[in-house]
Amino acid sequence: MKYIDKYRDAAMAQHIAKCIALEADPNRQYKLMEFCGGHTHAISRYGVLELLPPHVHMIHGPGCPVCVLPIGRLDMAIALALEHRVTLCTYADTLRVPASKHLSLLKAKALGADIRMVYSSSDALKLALENPDLQVVFFAIGFETTTPPTAWVISQAQKAQLKNFSVMCNHVLTPPAIQAILDGAAAGNTAQIDGFIGPAHVSIVIGSDPYARFAAAHQKPVVIAGFEPLDVLQAIRMLVAQINQGRAEIENEFIRAVTPLGNQNAQKRMAQVFEVRASFEWRGLGAIPHSALQIAEAYRDFDAEHRFALAYQTVADNKACECGAILRGIKKPSECKIFGTVCTPENPIGSCMVSSEGACAAHYTYGRFRQATDKAELRTSRHD
Repeated sequence: MKYIDKYRDAAMAQHIAKCIALEADPNRQYKLMEFCGGHTHAISRYGVLELLPPHVHMIHGPGCPVCVLPIGRLDMAIALALEHRVTLCTYADTLRVPASKHLSLLKAKALGADIRMVYSSSDALKLALENPDLQVVFFAIGFETTTPPTAWVISQAQKAQLKNFSVMCNHVLTPPAIQAILDGAAAGNTAQIDGFIGPAHVSIVIGSDPYARFAAAHQKPVVIAGFEPLDVLQAIRMLVAQINQGRAEIENEFIRAVTPLGNQNAQKRMAQVFEVRASFEWRGLGAIPHSALQIAEAYRDFDAEHRFALAYQTVADNKACECGAILRGIKKPSECKIFGTVCTPENPIGSCMVSSEGACAAHYTYGRFRQATDKAELRTSRHD
């Protein structure tokens, strides 16, 4: 544990926070977006916001694969399970995301669909190998972090000439999403951002180089950071320094894991099995060109959308839910009228409350009750 503990040292956190307070110009506002939901949870869990000066603002980004998955894609998965009677395998976070007609994958399972939680894509492949009478579909989601394992199982299924295994691919790409946020900011549709904390695990795969293009084009700095509190604080300090100096460069705080070129073996595997989609709809951000992957022609027999002739249809989000605005960075979870009342982790109305990386789940778990406790303690102290 000592290697983790040193990145959670309270005294060092206070020191970095004091440096940020000294270096951040009180006459300007710093609007920084942590793209990844893992950073959002680290910021909330470790009280990073409380250490920052009031003119340094953290804005939540759309870096949660479950959160950005549109309802129409969930409807397709439910149709596979209920209508085509496949055995649908997926990660736990996707099971409770609300879909159309008051359904979710978990509710479809209660209606008799064969939907199973798996820990990895290889679990789904193993199920297909051991049960040739089942038509197994892996509902694949995630950014570049989880894409290489999906590519691997597809290649293994082809080698084994499996006829009962396919993948519904929902893998999305990070750089086009950041580009869409910056383009949206120019049009007034997304939050105005001064700099980004770049994702950690994604960057291990793709490296730091892919961020250079939009950083230069939009003059916005990016600092790739790990998920520990000292990682995040140091990244904030590095962004403040770049903004003060008028620089817009890619810097890597997470040097213990991220390199400029990333994991080239993983990239090669992805390029072999997948190709870029012309367009893909993201919850909150709409259709983004070249922002997701589909299974390449050479592996098309293992594409569930092709095998079962699935057609995507756009479905509007729940009108009461502000998840789309939260994913665009223009609202905070607490600004949603149903946050913490109608919408809770036990009864999620939007995907941001479901996922373990969702901004609403982070605020509910680490923010709302702490604030309530603080208020209660204040009232108690006044009566003492």
